[in-house]
Amino acid sequence: MNVTPLAAPGESLTAGDILLWVALPYASIAIFLVGHYWRYRYDKFGWTTRSSQLYENRLLRLGSPLFHYGILLVILGHIVGLLIPEGWTESVGIGDGVYHAASTILGILAGVATLAGAAILIYRRRTTGPVFSATTTNDKIMYVLLIGTLLLGFGTTVVNNANNHPHDYRQTVSPWFRSILSFRPDTDLILAAPIGFQLHALAAWLLFAFWPFTRLVHVFSMPIGYLTRPYIVYRSRDRELGSRPERRGWERIQ
Repeated sequence: MNVTPLAAPGESLTAGDILLWVALPYASIAIFLVGHYWRYRYDKFGWTTRSSQLYENRLLRLGSPLFHYGILLVILGHIVGLLIPEGWTESVGIGDGVYHAASTILGILAGVATLAGAAILIYRRRTTGPVFSATTTNDKIMYVLLIGTLLLGFGTTVVNNANNHPHDYRQTVSPWFRSILSFRPDTDLILAAPIGFQLHALAAWLLFAFWPFTRLVHVFSMPIGYLTRPYIVYRSRDRELGSRPERRGWERIQ
């Protein structure tokens, strides 16, 4: 593993730098992967959102779509911003100005929708008795980490773009993140980023480490089996129902 020096030439790498920008990311990734395997292997019945729709539906119908569609845009934006190098977007004709304008507008819209939806859902959970009673300690910790990460990311985006010379995170944070994935952590890149980006990154790693032990695991649940399972036949015992003649094989059960 190659750990490069810090941004300031000649300075040595401190224990704190190694802990925050090397050890924490890899520990978080390991816990994220192993934790999900363990949870799926030994807690399949707990792999659920523990839906509370039966307790209250009015606020849920408003807050849930806002939050889920917003967070989906946020995730897609991070995938593009962190994993796709700047040279790739330029090679397909997307200039730096167009990219940052689009990412800023979409990022702010997604952030507003996500935070508004989260606020509604948290208000619902706090003010609806049965929903609040079903809230666990893990849920509360998860909400703190999730909302904290979202607020740090949204606040950093707004403040950064309010400056006359906004910081280009694709020159620092993005290559640092890719260096983590390639097992060549380049710490000077992340340390060259403003404090807001650093705090957002740290909060995200903590959230990822806690993710497998919360209801957030339902993100990786897709009802793919519904596409191939046999359909369910419902038949009435009442012969008076329906006016069409019965087809062969569809006779009512006596």
